[in-house]
Amino acid sequence: MAVYFDHRIEAPDSSNVPSQLTWHSALPVLAVASSSPTTGGNVDLYLQQGEYVDSCHLERPHQPTVLRWHPMKPVLALGWENGEVVLLTHPSGDQTVLPSAHAAGITLLEWSNSGSRLVTGDQTGALAVWKVDARGRLHGNHLVKHEYNKPLTCCIFRPASPGDDVAMLARASVSGDESALDMFSWKGAPLKMGPQEGLAFYVSTADGKVHSVDELCKTSTLLSVEGAVKKLLYLEKREVLAVITETLMLSQYTLGPEGGAQEFMKVKLSSKTGQNVDIVWTANGLLITATGEQVIRLWDLDGDDNYVLSLNETLGFERGEMINCVAYCEAKEILAAGTSQGRIAMWKMVVQPGGVRGDTKAQWKLQTPTEIEGNVIQLQWGTSLNLLAANNSNTVRILCEHVMSAHFSQQVAAVQLTPTQLSITLFTTGVNLALQSDMHIKGVCATKDSVTVWSGKQVTVYELSGTVLRNTGSFPCDSHVVAVHGENLYTVEPNRVQIRTPQGTVKQLLTFSKAEGNPVLLSVCQSYLVVGTDTAHIRVFDLSRRDAKAHCSAKNLAEQIANLGALKSVKCNASGTQVSILISQVNGRPDHKVYFYDVEMDTVTHFDFFVGRPSSGISQPDESERQQFQGTELSGRCPVSHFWDESEPRLLVCETVPISSESSSTSFLETTDVSVVTLFCTQEHGLLLQDCYPKPSGLQALLALDVPYYYFSCKPGETDPAEISATTSATPQQTQPSTGWGPAQISHMVSRRALRDFVGLENCEKATRDAMLNFSFYLTIGDMDEAFKSIKLIKSKAVWENMARMCVKTRQLDVARVCLGNMGNARAAKALKEAEIEPEPEARVAMLAIQLGMLEDAEKLYKCCQRYDLLNYFYQASGQWQQALETAESHDRIHLRTTYYNYAKYLESMGDKTLAIAYYEKSDTHRVEVPRMLQDDTSSLEIYVNKMKDKNIYKWWAQYLESQSDMDSALRFYECAQDFLSLVRVHCYMGNIQKASEIANDTGDRAASYHLARHYEGHDDIKQAVHFYTRAQAYNNAIRLCKETGLDDQLMNLALLSNAEDMMEAACYYEEKGTHMDRAVALYHKAGYVSKALELAFATQEFSALQLIAEDLNEHSDPALLARCSDFFITHSQYDKAVELLVAAKKYHEALELCVTQSLTITEELAERMVVTDSKDLSEEARKELLERIADCCMRQGNYHLATKKYTQAGNKLKAMRALLKSGDTEKIVFFASVCRQKELFIMAANYLQSLDWRKNPEILKTIIGFYTKGRAPDLLAGFYEACAQVEIDDYQNYEKALDALTEAFKCLSKSKDSSTGQQEVRLADLQHRVTLIKKFVHARQLYTEDAAEAVRLCESLLEEPELDPAVRIGDAFGFLVEHHCQQGNFQEAYRKLEELQKLLPSQNVRYYISQDSLESLEKEMGVPMTRGDSRHSVKEEDEVEEDLTVS
Repeated sequence: MAVYFDHRIEAPDSSNVPSQLTWHSALPVLAVASSSPTTGGNVDLYLQQGEYVDSCHLERPHQPTVLRWHPMKPVLALGWENGEVVLLTHPSGDQTVLPSAHAAGITLLEWSNSGSRLVTGDQTGALAVWKVDARGRLHGNHLVKHEYNKPLTCCIFRPASPGDDVAMLARASVSGDESALDMFSWKGAPLKMGPQEGLAFYVSTADGKVHSVDELCKTSTLLSVEGAVKKLLYLEKREVLAVITETLMLSQYTLGPEGGAQEFMKVKLSSKTGQNVDIVWTANGLLITATGEQVIRLWDLDGDDNYVLSLNETLGFERGEMINCVAYCEAKEILAAGTSQGRIAMWKMVVQPGGVRGDTKAQWKLQTPTEIEGNVIQLQWGTSLNLLAANNSNTVRILCEHVMSAHFSQQVAAVQLTPTQLSITLFTTGVNLALQSDMHIKGVCATKDSVTVWSGKQVTVYELSGTVLRNTGSFPCDSHVVAVHGENLYTVEPNRVQIRTPQGTVKQLLTFSKAEGNPVLLSVCQSYLVVGTDTAHIRVFDLSRRDAKAHCSAKNLAEQIANLGALKSVKCNASGTQVSILISQVNGRPDHKVYFYDVEMDTVTHFDFFVGRPSSGISQPDESERQQFQGTELSGRCPVSHFWDESEPRLLVCETVPISSESSSTSFLETTDVSVVTLFCTQEHGLLLQDCYPKPSGLQALLALDVPYYYFSCKPGETDPAEISATTSATPQQTQPSTGWGPAQISHMVSRRALRDFVGLENCEKATRDAMLNFSFYLTIGDMDEAFKSIKLIKSKAVWENMARMCVKTRQLDVARVCLGNMGNARAAKALKEAEIEPEPEARVAMLAIQLGMLEDAEKLYKCCQRYDLLNYFYQASGQWQQALETAESHDRIHLRTTYYNYAKYLESMGDKTLAIAYYEKSDTHRVEVPRMLQDDTSSLEIYVNKMKDKNIYKWWAQYLESQSDMDSALRFYECAQDFLSLVRVHCYMGNIQKASEIANDTGDRAASYHLARHYEGHDDIKQAVHFYTRAQAYNNAIRLCKETGLDDQLMNLALLSNAEDMMEAACYYEEKGTHMDRAVALYHKAGYVSKALELAFATQEFSALQLIAEDLNEHSDPALLARCSDFFITHSQYDKAVELLVAAKKYHEALELCVTQSLTITEELAERMVVTDSKDLSEEARKELLERIADCCMRQGNYHLATKKYTQAGNKLKAMRALLKSGDTEKIVFFASVCRQKELFIMAANYLQSLDWRKNPEILKTIIGFYTKGRAPDLLAGFYEACAQVEIDDYQNYEKALDALTEAFKCLSKSKDSSTGQQEVRLADLQHRVTLIKKFVHARQLYTEDAAEAVRLCESLLEEPELDPAVRIGDAFGFLVEHHCQQGNFQEAYRKLEELQKLLPSQNVRYYISQDSLESLEKEMGVPMTRGDSRHSVKEEDEVEEDLTVS
């Protein structure tokens, strides 16, 4: 806990009442302005403790109006009411008066962020901007001056837009960030370094306007509000400008890149009218106001939330105390408020574990107030030391924070309460004393005989004599640390330690070399003094003799510890063999290690609380389990204090906090997540973790370790829970052990807690204490033999129980069994043995903890191993029902209903029946449990029954009423429950048979019908009995009655409704009786006895029944039966059915023969059934033969596709193709030939395709050529090409294509290997001759355009060839000549050639070979009608379609 020392400023006598004060932002210099209505005003500067600076006094006959420090340099800007502005330099006192720019009172002084600009403004609205150099000196006249014509009220500089962090970008580039690397290269955007400071600012006037002034000092109106502006705030994170007016109207504006402002929020702040308002602003968006009320108001502008903080009378505030002013310290996160009663209230921002710094009232914790008297009207935090200046109307006080001093030694504890008061506790006698000093106490050191206090300038020694403190010596001394041993005091000064008497006389000097540095840390334990210096050297001195002797040489820790900045704390153990050290790193942050210097071995080791592991040490047997269990408690922490036991040299205790809480010297005191860690430290085994447990709530900080207790300072104003438990608890728990002292005997400022190993043994003798320590040590290192040797002489059950408790922490179950045996605790031993079935070791240890009453440890262990079922059971057994329900609902849902049920039973036992009913309902057991619980309270039970409307509960209640002979009510509730059996039963009992029959008939309830049928049977009403047995589906009973009474007609129907056994029984009945044999056959068949049904049908000639039976026969039936039935159907000419039965009997040949003889169509389904794949039934050869026979039959029936399929399955693809050819399915023929890929099939398919109109379908033409090629039939292909050539000549007179086709035919025929006869040579010669003739004719036609005479000569010579036709048609040759002569105008010759052609071809129409134009010309010139020849053929002009022949 921290206290605040207040120093009154040493103001000169000439000073007036202080009116304003301001701290320099970095230096401990305070400026105070004083004013008087008559004599004017003055400004003075004061140092950290209020020391007056003579050289910096400034006095004027006018009143000072504004004070502003330069942000970096010790330069103060002063504004006066006459318009004068002065720059005052500290400490020289130099004064610089700004050139006259203002004629009215200064209202505005503001420095830019780095101090290069100064803005001044006055009452008339004149504003000037001045330039200041790096040393804080003025540069000539003002840069610019603006006139706004209204009083200026506020000014705020806009921070510069953040530039790119070059160092961060460089690190990112090196680590491989390409985007960061691009920013340094020509590829990326230019690097924005940003200006060093923002030179643009905003200034407000009394008429509500806010003006913007840019870097070039050009002004423009930004916005306007109603009323004078009281405060301007800039939210840098969101780039928002907040404006507060005199009427406390808050407006927020977003600032655009072009300079515009857009209002997005406006709200009226609450305040007390007619009061001065103090407004402060925090960087994280919190607006705090004090308006002379009993509360301060906070607005979170980021979170859009608001709340108030009020004073607490229990901490010393008075009722009705008003808050006048506020101030906020960003570094310490402390909010200070000055009150009307001269108190300064402080709220500390407290962050709970896992919480976030937010805006809730719960995170502000009010501290004990500091009293300075008067009426506090102004507060301000300042300097890098975070000092607080307070103006109480009469003077100014400077408050400096100081961590409260506390010390414990030799059973005496001293704790600082106020800057001048101590609380002294003597634990040996239980006496509490108060020590009031006349100086500010900065440190205290207590021993069994004395208490020494010091202020940094003076040391005072008080002697303890009974219950009296007597001042035995006081002397001036500048030492900031003091240690005491016996009658000697140890103080420090540069390069030496002084050993003094209580009166201050120096007895001895312990000198340090320049390299060893100046002593800054002192600590005494038993008779050893350890000294730490500012150069990180440590020395240990032996104080057991008259003079102090060096115990070891100086040790330079900087050589052993990397990154060492400075020593924070040094402590030595009772034997002087070990020194523990806490350090701060070079960057100023605390190190998360505790270092240990072994004096004898001259080595340095450490324990790292960040990872929870020491640097060295032996491996413990259960180390992995313990680390896993305690890892969350130790990792990520930092030590803040450490203490050795005063008598046990092996035992050290450290106080640790999470890493995030250690940065501030006082913040860890407010942290709730503090762990106290105990370590064993020895040369042989290194550092060993002995225990770790959280610091109890209500306690402030660890003071010392003195076995068997830890000693803590208590938080002021909070009750120590152990003080209450000491008087009320008979069996103290480990987390809150008994102190052994009553509340009236021990102060609440110091509390002690027993070590884990000494709970219940706090008052044991020294031998037992030493034995327990040895047992704990050997148990920690895993040496069971030595552990048991150390306690073998102990007979106390309490000691054995305490050791069993230790086994819970160390998880030594084998040791625990020995301890339980020595305790004689058979129940616990039995429970521990039964728990061995649990697979998790933590679950077994938890059972041990339960048996020892360590319920909190058991709970933690169950949670650690995630055995929520056992945790649920544990909560139930310990009566923690809410935790049990929460655990079941979130983690153990499989036992949720069981937990609800057990809780309901518990509530029932406690008499809370209403809540028990609710949980019985949740457990879904209310239908039974609630009636049972309420059976003695029938009225309540009836209300519950009517309320629930549950059928099961209705039934229970009806049964209860029936037992009470209330039949009418019972019937009514049975009806509500829809329990028709009970309704029928009661009606039968009451003789209402008709009503019972109606219920059974209407509802169809089987149970009700069965009960009624039994009733009718008992009364010999067989018809009704059979009816209701049938309704109840109790067919066997109905069949029994029908057989007994001869109801044969009903028997058949009932048997068919019943099962196979009843059908068989009824069929036997009919067969034995010899009547209704058709029924017997049908029942045998229905029951599944087909052979029996067939035999009976054949024997009795029941052909209709036989017909029905045959429909159910299949291949799984008896083949003999199938054959017999098929013969029966053949006899009766039902051949289709006979074929199906023959196939089912696997008599495929007979079935096929029957199909042939009777001309039955073979369907694909029937054909598939005839074909079997099982070689056991038919060989492969027989199967193929059968398939071919089926295919032959299909061919005869014209089913060519099915025939193709069967031929294919039989492997006879040739026949399959023939079948396909008969079907005429061109697509399937082509597909089949392509799939089979056989020569014969290709040829057959090609031959078939030639029969189609291949001339008009090019695809067929291509397929024919392809098939002949694949079928390797070049002679056939040649023939096809010849046919193509002839078609081209006859149909299209296209001799060019005909020539190509014949050429291909010649090529194909040349490839033919058929050379056994001379036919091939003859064909080749003939083809060659035809090709030659066609070539000549084609050549003549092509030559005609170039040389007509030669072309005519070639054509006439061609006509002289003996076998010209059919290679070249004669008509085409003559036609060529006729056309030529007509074109030449030689019509006589043309006509002669035409007549010659007609003679050669008398039976043909020669006009076919000559164009119509030529004929008309001849007719016109010759005058002869061209009508000779066969006129039956009309010549039509047709468009010729040329077809390309694809030849290969």
